[in-house]
Amino acid sequence: MKYKLNLITLALLAPASFTAMAGGYGLANANTDNVKFDAWACKGCAVATSTTGSIGVGVGHNSQSDIKSANAFKSDNEFAGKLDADINYRGTQGYRAQVDATDIGMDNGRADINVGKLGTYNLNFNYRSIASYKTNTAQTPYQGVGSSDLTLPDNWVTAGSSSQMPMLYSSLNPFELSLKREKTGLGIEYQTESLFTTFVNYQREDKTGLKQASGSFFNQSIMLPQPVDYTTDTLEAGIKLKGDNWFTSLNYNGSSFKNANNQLSYDSTFNPTFGAQTRGYMSLDPDNEAHSVSLMGQFNDSVTAVSGRLMLGQMSQDQEFVTSGYGYQLPAESLDASVDITGLNLKAVSRISRTLRVNGSYDYSDRENNTQIEQWTQISINNVNGQVAYNTPYDHTSHRAKLGADYRINYGIKLDGGYEFKRDERSYQDREITDDNNLWARIRVNSFDNWDMWVKSSFSQRDGSDYEVSEWTSKEQNQLLRKYYLADRDRSQVEARVSHTPIDELTIDFGARYALDDYTNTEIGLTESKDTSYDANLSYMFSADVMLNAFYNHQVIESAQSGSSNFATATWQANIEDVIDVMGAGLSYNNLMDSRLRLGLDYTYSDSDSTTQVRQGITGNYGDYFAKVHNVNLYAQYQATDKMGLRLDYKIEKYLDNDAANDIAPDAIWNIVGFGSNSHDYTAHMIMLSMSYKL
Repeated sequence: MKYKLNLITLALLAPASFTAMAGGYGLANANTDNVKFDAWACKGCAVATSTTGSIGVGVGHNSQSDIKSANAFKSDNEFAGKLDADINYRGTQGYRAQVDATDIGMDNGRADINVGKLGTYNLNFNYRSIASYKTNTAQTPYQGVGSSDLTLPDNWVTAGSSSQMPMLYSSLNPFELSLKREKTGLGIEYQTESLFTTFVNYQREDKTGLKQASGSFFNQSIMLPQPVDYTTDTLEAGIKLKGDNWFTSLNYNGSSFKNANNQLSYDSTFNPTFGAQTRGYMSLDPDNEAHSVSLMGQFNDSVTAVSGRLMLGQMSQDQEFVTSGYGYQLPAESLDASVDITGLNLKAVSRISRTLRVNGSYDYSDRENNTQIEQWTQISINNVNGQVAYNTPYDHTSHRAKLGADYRINYGIKLDGGYEFKRDERSYQDREITDDNNLWARIRVNSFDNWDMWVKSSFSQRDGSDYEVSEWTSKEQNQLLRKYYLADRDRSQVEARVSHTPIDELTIDFGARYALDDYTNTEIGLTESKDTSYDANLSYMFSADVMLNAFYNHQVIESAQSGSSNFATATWQANIEDVIDVMGAGLSYNNLMDSRLRLGLDYTYSDSDSTTQVRQGITGNYGDYFAKVHNVNLYAQYQATDKMGLRLDYKIEKYLDNDAANDIAPDAIWNIVGFGSNSHDYTAHMIMLSMSYKL
């Protein structure tokens, strides 16, 4: 019989090839000259290449007099343009590419690009811009705003108080308080056919702008525009190993922070007093580094999942001290700071039966400050007092343990609960050890048709070691003062949520929360705090084309505080009430004009209000602080062709706040030169036209 050698024959011969090779009949010696390989090609295995997604551009115009509106409109320019993209490419042999970009060209935009081969490698490029605007009405008499050297005009005349400075108002220059960040990243991940994967990610962030600072001479202070020019480089690399039911990885993370300005120098606007200098200097954020190595692992079978992570790291800072204008000898040229960090996380979840599951976790973190302790000459306002001070190497260690279980009583009824323990150990603090114990339980019922509800209750208690006022914190501190994060505290809390769908077109969701913090052993300090909140959400479909969504949230935080004006027992009390209301609604109408037009309206309103009353014989009101903002977005989206769509957005923001700290004239306080009034009261508009094209 004559056999025709083909691919199937080759496959059948493969298991026997080892023995056949001994006699010269191995596959390497097979005669394949007449094999018709094309005839055996898999016609149904061809992978079609394709490019799908969409790309869009937009241009907008906004009218605003207050730059704070740029936080909502994502641009501080009168005319703004943007680019959006959502593109997916599929090639042969597993090659893939994806582009995801939103609002590129605006102040808050992002882009994420991935290129690679499925199951082999992936290259990633990412970009993110973030901007925050505070005010553009700040004023200062200084020249050189934006630099690290602030000078007064040549004709400046100093005075003993700000109201007596003859050149103050004529020398004021407006400037903008804002911060802008740009993040750019590049990463690669390589995956072998085995269980091995490795990756490297690099990211650089540049942060620029101006922020508020202050400099002082004796008992006089000047508000200063501090330049921000930061660069942070971050590198992350690791190796991953993965099996059928386990996973482990070894990772490195390092960051380097650089500040282009190491100090800020400025002239004094006041008359020199008590030998004070006429020029001041302040050090700015120092260069620093942080490095860490972590080992992670996870095991999961059909019953139990266990995971863990061990992290070791170090932070360091060794920039030279700023000594400009300082005439005393220092014990070292730099701090040479070093802090070691250790972290450990363990977690386990196990299913005991079909109705019972238990879980537990333990987290450990330790911050050990190894900075060398030096003797520093302690300077008072006007002279050397002859005493010696030491830098304090604060350490912090925390332990957190959790144990929980959830039990399904029957169909539609589930009970879960747990116990949580937290211990914090702090060096050189009024209280070196605090312990928090928390018990909680929750029951969930969804056995009724169209109903889902749950109630959760918890109680926690904090105590710890003896509370003693420490010389490391403040010698002038009242012996009865208790810092709220260290003081004994009992916390009771209850939460509930109900969701109901009475008809297919309507969904209603309601939740409420109440928490009471009782600082049981505090005479001076925060004594009580109540937090009450509730929210409601509604979704209703009038028809297949018209839909309404609405929400409302209300929160009230009431705090009680006691203080002393004679450095002894409490002589005055204060009540602070913070009220926050947030509401909004969205209405959309689809499939108009032969299913080509969609209309929509989104509206949100928020109102935060804070009042403080102080009682010391008589009751005095500090005055209200409030901030109110309305946001409206009216839009129309039209599908002009099967591939091209148009969208028109009209946005309005109406903002009003009242903060006494931001509404002070430059010379309103005799020993302070301020930035002037920076309250906000505006109505801003923005209109944007966008076009998208479907690939």
